[in-house]
Amino acid sequence: MASSTETFVSAQLGTRRAKLKAAIEEVGESPHLTHLLQEVDAALGRIQNGTYGLCEACQESIEEDRLMADPLICFCLDHLTTNQQRALEQDLELASQIQRGLLPKRHVTLNGWEVYYHYEPAGPVSGDYCDLMDAGSESGDLYFLLGDVVGKGVAASMLMANLHAIFRSLVAGGVPANHLAERANRVFCESTMATYFATLVCGRAARDGKVEICNAGHCPPLWVQDGKVTSIDATGLPIGMFSNGQYSAKTVQLAKGESLFMYTDGLVEARNASDAEYGTTRLAGLLAKHHALSPQELAEAGRQDLKAFLSGAAKTDDLTMMAIRRVE
Repeated sequence: MASSTETFVSAQLGTRRAKLKAAIEEVGESPHLTHLLQEVDAALGRIQNGTYGLCEACQESIEEDRLMADPLICFCLDHLTTNQQRALEQDLELASQIQRGLLPKRHVTLNGWEVYYHYEPAGPVSGDYCDLMDAGSESGDLYFLLGDVVGKGVAASMLMANLHAIFRSLVAGGVPANHLAERANRVFCESTMATYFATLVCGRAARDGKVEICNAGHCPPLWVQDGKVTSIDATGLPIGMFSNGQYSAKTVQLAKGESLFMYTDGLVEARNASDAEYGTTRLAGLLAKHHALSPQELAEAGRQDLKAFLSGAAKTDDLTMMAIRRVE
């Protein structure tokens, strides 16, 4: 039985083949169009005979994120030609530049709130999602989002860009955080294959210190008070699992000087050379100790503590941290 990936790719290739045939009929034979049609037919043939996704040189599996980005490839990274490797490096650099361009301003002070985030991809591109939006309404609400798309590499980064566009198009002054998550979930389900989903925190911070938090299956945000840290658990399933998913929001009231700290699993699931996990207990202890720090200082304290914990061990996942503090 074909996998969900092969089913999706087969449908996409079928659509491409029909468009290529129509183009050839309209403009006549062309070496470029004919070559593309041959590549599409070859990929469809590999799906039919059960060899799709296997490197033609070593018969090992081709990286799935590369297949999703380009369903016509037939060689794994280890068996690219020099020209193909150079082209891939250029594509990844361009994708990295585009992704960095989607990120919001790193340090924001707005309507009584100060926000800072640290965004660190494990490779050229990242599946972590991070955004800040001023809804532009009289209420002065600040929307903040932080999440993690399943998977890594190019495919995850493309879905991150999709999430960015969806939330940017849906946000409007005054819309509750859970309603925003529900709308984004429906659009994401309709535009993404079923095997992909994203965990995320969607929040709305008001001038008076009230914060709505909708947690769609993500790592629990931490409410940092004077020496006290409170975990805010998930209120719904990850985005993209069910198109009719419903979400609820929790509301917390932050006093001046209190913060919310959000992060992706690249922080708490990081492991050192002894295979010990960083974990939320260590993170909560760090935040309690440094509760008076600014958002930038808090994120930097987290980065430095993770570095000390790893003691030279390599990070294997994307890392994003966001701290939002009430300053008025």
